[in-house]
Amino acid sequence: MKQRNWIGALCIALLAFAAPERKKITIWMAGDSTMANKSPKTYPETGWGMALGQFFDEDVIIANRAQNGRSTLSFINEKRWQAIIDSATEGDYVFIEFGHNDEKVNKPGVGVYPAAYGANLVKFVLEVRAKKAIPVLLTPIMRRNFKNGVLEDTHGEYPPVVRRVADSLKVPLIDMHLKSEALLNGMGDEPSKKLFNYVDSGHVNYPKGNKDNTHFSPAGATAMAELAVQGIKELKLESLVKHLKKKQYDFVVAKDGSGQFTTVQEAINAIPDMRKSETVIYIKNGVYKEKLVLPESKNMVTFIGENVDSTIITYDDFAGKKNILGEAMGTSGSSGFFIYGKDFSASNITFQNSAGPVGQAVAVFVGSDRVKFTNCRFLGFQDTLYTYGVESRQYYRSCYIEGTVDFIFGASTAVFDSCTIFCKKAGYVTAASTPENKKYGYVFRYCTIKGDAPAGSYFLGRPWRPYAKTVYISCNLGNQVKAEGWDNWGKKDNEKTTYYAEYKSTGAGANNGARVPWSHQLTASEAGLYTLEQILGDWKPENAN
Repeated sequence: MKQRNWIGALCIALLAFAAPERKKITIWMAGDSTMANKSPKTYPETGWGMALGQFFDEDVIIANRAQNGRSTLSFINEKRWQAIIDSATEGDYVFIEFGHNDEKVNKPGVGVYPAAYGANLVKFVLEVRAKKAIPVLLTPIMRRNFKNGVLEDTHGEYPPVVRRVADSLKVPLIDMHLKSEALLNGMGDEPSKKLFNYVDSGHVNYPKGNKDNTHFSPAGATAMAELAVQGIKELKLESLVKHLKKKQYDFVVAKDGSGQFTTVQEAINAIPDMRKSETVIYIKNGVYKEKLVLPESKNMVTFIGENVDSTIITYDDFAGKKNILGEAMGTSGSSGFFIYGKDFSASNITFQNSAGPVGQAVAVFVGSDRVKFTNCRFLGFQDTLYTYGVESRQYYRSCYIEGTVDFIFGASTAVFDSCTIFCKKAGYVTAASTPENKKYGYVFRYCTIKGDAPAGSYFLGRPWRPYAKTVYISCNLGNQVKAEGWDNWGKKDNEKTTYYAEYKSTGAGANNGARVPWSHQLTASEAGLYTLEQILGDWKPENAN
């Protein structure tokens, strides 16, 4: 009897090993620029397809094949539709949203009249069903077209065509047209601008500014993705609904007591040590004067602030300040936030060291690997942002970083995408201490360097350690940048070991001919080596291109 039990247990174990891997569901997305993935060169323009993945767990894959400027006709002619049909499998979903460009009937190869538009949609539906996948039709999203305070439609006959096709073929329909209309009307003319790609002049990607009532800001893309998720729930697409994240936040921090915690450190302390899942902490507006520590035992922690201008984490220590034992704190000890846990991310938060111009005073100290900041501000004077970790990879997108001397410094590999670097008084933007064995140090892509410092008062960098590496790619440099660009920190030998380079710098501070001779101007092929894949290796920050 014991032998039979042993054999039975063995069989069960073998069956468990032989069990097929759980199939993931893919949402294929076919559409135009309102849905499409965007490159950093067009940031902050964001397609709503880029924001959809955050609402699902790891068993749903977003395959966004939408492309700028495409209609149902051009999507077919360019074989983009066929590529989706060739790849879609049973149980997958295909979200189909066109209309903005189909309306351009005077544009050959793109525009089509409503009857042809409907015929193309029918083709899409039937071919998806032939693959035993599930088609979902979406009406085109409203443009922000207010006239005298009244939102007017620009899509004419095209949304009704989608509704008729959905009704006749019994296809799930998410009426993004009506949903976005209600959202925009509810917000009103001026407030709704924040959902669209409105940019002030001086932005590296839009030097003259931008007023776009069709394409979305990151906030607008998320809002439209939320409307799509709302539609998924209304349609009861259960195979997708069951993979929606059950809750957006694990903990809420609020000064007014409306959350579980009134301080951020309390929320950090509440995270179970060595947890194997992401912990999301939502921080409501308020000024949180705290000296924070995220320990090594707290990994995969995400901070989400309510508003970058109003969710402020601040402290006022500085290097010369005495600790409880009467000793100077030093540069590292002055930080207001120490990050040691891996896979940390933060968005919509201001991190500030408010000590003022008193020497080294760090706002954030990053010692761990795979750390991402999106739409965050780092405020201080000297040594604002300390990228400390030798083995740390960091990614900053659409962030604002200000300071005076060496205000971005340290040994880590860090990418700054579409960030604003604000120079105060006079000094050095960076002081990298890249280890000799690291191929990449600091890489600034599509960033704007500006400030209220006098003209010619800033170096792009100086080497804190001999093998410092700092590269600026397609950045707009203000007149604060010195003509020579780089400093050797008073050591001639540093010129032989550092690697300082630029590619296609623009603006008043771009002066290729006057740069120090030991710096580099990259060729196109050399600049092509500075992709996120090359720099960050196997780490792929979500929604980064």
